Amino acid sequence: MRLILPKAAALPERFAAKLRHIADFKVPVGWRWQYCGVEELKYKYVTYYFLDNEYYFKRDGLYGYGDEAERMAFFGKAVLESIQYLPDFQPDIVHCNDWHTALTPVFLREQYMASPEYARIKTVFSVHNLKYQGQFGGYLLGDLLGLTSGPALSQLIYDNDLNYMCGALCYSDRLLTVSPTYADEVCTPSYGEGLDAVFRRRRSQLCGILNGIDYKVYNPENDKNLPANFTAEDLSGKAVCKAELQKRLNLPEDPAAPLLVLVSRLTEQKGLDLLLHILQELLQSQPDLQLAVLGLGDERYEHDFGWFAENFAQQVAFRREFDDNLAHNLYAGGDLLLMPSRFEPCGLAQMIAMRYGTLPLVRETGGLKDSVLPYNRFTGEGTGFSFANYNAHELLFTLQNALELYHTEPKIWQGLMEQAMQQDFSWQRSAKEYARIYKELLAE
Repeated sequence: MRLILPKAAALPERFAAKLRHIADFKVPVGWRWQYCGVEELKYKYVTYYFLDNEYYFKRDGLYGYGDEAERMAFFGKAVLESIQYLPDFQPDIVHCNDWHTALTPVFLREQYMASPEYARIKTVFSVHNLKYQGQFGGYLLGDLLGLTSGPALSQLIYDNDLNYMCGALCYSDRLLTVSPTYADEVCTPSYGEGLDAVFRRRRSQLCGILNGIDYKVYNPENDKNLPANFTAEDLSGKAVCKAELQKRLNLPEDPAAPLLVLVSRLTEQKGLDLLLHILQELLQSQPDLQLAVLGLGDERYEHDFGWFAENFAQQVAFRREFDDNLAHNLYAGGDLLLMPSRFEPCGLAQMIAMRYGTLPLVRETGGLKDSVLPYNRFTGEGTGFSFANYNAHELLFTLQNALELYHTEPKIWQGLMEQAMQQDFSWQRSAKEYARIYKELLAE
């Protein structure tokens, strides 16, 4: 396994100082030729290659520039050009992720198949978030990509735009999403973001593999971010985490008060409209309820959560930031995690929350549906709570039922916590599925 990345300015100096220059060459970008260097780094049993071009990659941010189409076209072509310079390594499979790398399968099939060392390479493309597809003016197909005829003309132009992701969806040997349910959803007009017909056409080559989390980073038994550690067998440390979290957020230190947490980008995707629609009613009807929100995003959501934090100061705390230490403490100290997402290709917060015994309340979409087993009062099974329709009062009804269980059935609640903490969302589970896909592909 080797990883190829742009050499961004954000690369920490402790890694940059260890890079070893192994090659440099020119990359054709349309009618232009651009420099590319290959820098090697071996770190924790993995070999990384960083593609160096300061004109494209030495910038303050990673994304959001006016020449994004050209930068990613360069990277897609440079990945293929670099293969012939890698010492003692020839890939069997090139696995690309999201629209930023979507042109590599296209260039491979259109411009490199005449060479035997390239003809044998298989390609896999993973969709992490279909909302972002890399859409640009159609005139760039020839000027920038050098693809003016043949299949590319129809495969990359979608709705009169040059669509990088559409190219990968058409040219890759296998297509993956980051959860099985999302693989089904993207084939529908409701979730396909305009590309559902392409997914349906390639359905036999499409499957979903649920993401995982790093159990070394997210482990309540030895997490150094926490004021106390705990396990599924001994949950006493979780009560300490809750008390310290309430103190840190200036909320009343009440062990019986249900503490809801939300750790998220504040965007429409996350179903925040549903929560905000019912929040005032919920707070007024349940005066002991507490809500802690951590995140940045759209100004309107930041404003609304700020308003609630100001007007319901004894019940709502809002931190407008991304703070990893605080996030760990929210996962550990909370009772319920809220994720009423409009869509969720995979989602990680619900997996992390379960690892820390905080029960997720989610909408049944994408990876949320695949990872959270809703509580069944007849069998006692469950690792959280869920609702199906994107409806504010369905969220409210599910939340009220969860809170009633919290208040009236503490033993059942603790049993759900223990069941949630015993789930396996490690990368070891996911890695076996990726290995299976790779082996199937190479056997064809």
